[in-house]
Formats: sequence, structure tokens, C-alpha cells
Amino acid sequence: MNHARVKATFFRSLAPDDQLLALFDLIPEVSFFVKDRDGRFMTLSLHKHEHCGVKTEEDAIGRTDHDFFSKPRADAYREDDLAVMESGTPLINRVEASPEVFDSPRLVATSKIPLRNRQGEVIGIAGFSRPLDQVSGDTDVSRRFEKVIAHIHRQYGDPITSGELAGLAVLSVSQFERRFSKAFGTSPRQYLLRVRIEAAARLLASTEKTVTEIALACGFHDHAHLSKSFNKLMQTSPTHYRAANRLQ
Repeated sequence: MNHARVKATFFRSLAPDDQLLALFDLIPEVSFFVKDRDGRFMTLSLHKHEHCGVKTEEDAIGRTDHDFFSKPRADAYREDDLAVMESGTPLINRVEASPEVFDSPRLVATSKIPLRNRQGEVIGIAGFSRPLDQVSGDTDVSRRFEKVIAHIHRQYGDPITSGELAGLAVLSVSQFERRFSKAFGTSPRQYLLRVRIEAAARLLASTEKTVTEIALACGFHDHAHLSKSFNKLMQTSPTHYRAANRLQ
């Protein structure tokens, strides 16, 4: 028996609809998605479109992470997508904060693979994320870093050092920074900065606090420090961001 031919015949006989993709809606807390080369969602599971804040899959099709998440977070997702597509190498169990709530310290592990057309060209990616405590072999990462991430999200307005975070993970500073970067794809300092910028953006849009007050509340030295960091990550100034995103 030619097993490859039997397999190919079976899958060619399936109706050309989303019946297999519907399986992902039945897996608790797993978010599945497919994007094209431009980062546009082509399909996504029930849990994923809930994370995006839309009621149906159709509301997300053709849109990108930048339509649903903060710019620093969406930029990080896009950077990973491009790395997978350009290298053709899967990304396995990238650790990141859960996407559904800005200040959630909950960790998820995300995996992505390149998708190819019949000519072998990479035309997009498929991926899924699941709670880190469900990922076999990652209990050490979860145990060591869940306290670190919770501390960052809770105390981002205070001075936080690598030594302090390393102590929470019960590691030396060099071990902590190396393991953190490997797990999260970014340094502890950059992760903290992203959390602070997201917090500042939320306050700019939802409060009447001055930029200086927001800077100090989010762990920046002063107005200038926030403005420089905000411009670098958001490509706009705090003042312009507030004007464009003020909540009514």
C-alpha cells in the first residue's frame, strides 16, 4: 500500500471548508491563527478572535495585529512573523504575556510555522498559543518567570533592576538575562520598557494627567525621558498620541 497516496487521496476528498479548523475552537484556552505575508488574519479560532476583541471571525479577517493590540506588542508579533517567514524556520514556544489584557501577568507559549504554496514559496504563517503551564517541559520557565512577570506588571512605576528580577527567579544576573532573552525573545530591560510604554499610552488616552505626571507614574525619570522612549517605540509623541486616541 502506498501510504502517501492514500493520505493524499483522503485529504483531497475532504470538502473545501473549515471543518478541520473548527477543531481548534474545542481545545480549551488554545488560540489558533493563520496570517498572510502582510500579517493579515486569514482565519483564527474562537479564543483568538476573543483576544482580538471581536465577536466573530469575519470581523478580524483581513485585519492585522496593529488593529487589535498596542503598537509595541503588535510590532513584536510582526517581528516574530517576519523572522519565521524569512528564515523558513518554525518558532517554538516563544514565551510572552497573555494578549487579552494589557496588565495580565499570565504567560503563554506561542509557536509559529511558515506556510508554503504548491510552488514551495512562503505565503504566510500559522500559529497557536496556549497557557505556559500546559506546555510540557516548560515548568521551570513558568516557575522562575511567573513571579518576575507579575512583579513587572504590578510595579512598573517603581525603579526595577536586573538584580531585583534575577533574585525573584533565583538566578544570577547573567543567568537570568540569558534565560529571559531566550524565553521571551527580548531583554528584561526592553520588556519592562514595553510594559511602561503601554501603561503610559493607556493613561494618555484615558486620563487628564499631564505628560510629566504620567512619566513619573510609569517609571520614567521625567517628561523628556518618556517622550524619547515613546517616540522610539510608538513613532509619535505622547502629545500627538493623546490627541489621536483620547477616549470619549
